[in-house]
Amino acid sequence: MRGFLMMAALTGLSACGSEPAAQAPAEDPPVLLKAGQWTLSRTQTGYNTATVTAQEYAAKVGIKSEDKICLAVDAAGVPDPDGLAGKDGSDCTYKEKTIRKGRFIATLECKAGSGTSELLLEGNYKPDSMTMGVSMTKSVDGHPVLRTTHDLTGQRTGDCAPEAAKTGG
Repeated sequence: MRGFLMMAALTGLSACGSEPAAQAPAEDPPVLLKAGQWTLSRTQTGYNTATVTAQEYAAKVGIKSEDKICLAVDAAGVPDPDGLAGKDGSDCTYKEKTIRKGRFIATLECKAGSGTSELLLEGNYKPDSMTMGVSMTKSVDGHPVLRTTHDLTGQRTGDCAPEAAKTGG
């Protein structure tokens, strides 16, 4: 009897001190880029061809450019690849992409003049800004002819004008 009372007391004590089942922590809401009018700034950090001279390299590195575009973004937060490619390509598609929680890693395949270009983008983003490193390789007939790198920063500046949203730019 004594053993039974002791067991009952221990069982009762353990039930009183037990914690409620832990709930899984709520996942952070997704970070999605916003479509709209964006200013994309590029600073060239590298320029290489098979015949580039030190003078040509020095003249190309540091060049800055700026584009104001109407950037389309789908419901999953994936931006239009042509907008990201800028002058490095057109008719671009995503070959690979990981766009999640403020981190952007993607490979784009694009047409580029008489050849193709492949752009590797890696960086961070918020709904209304982005900072990425871009490495581009242009190939003609399957042979690389130009490799460049640049820093890309972007800032959303507002909504697109209605006519720009229809034409994509």
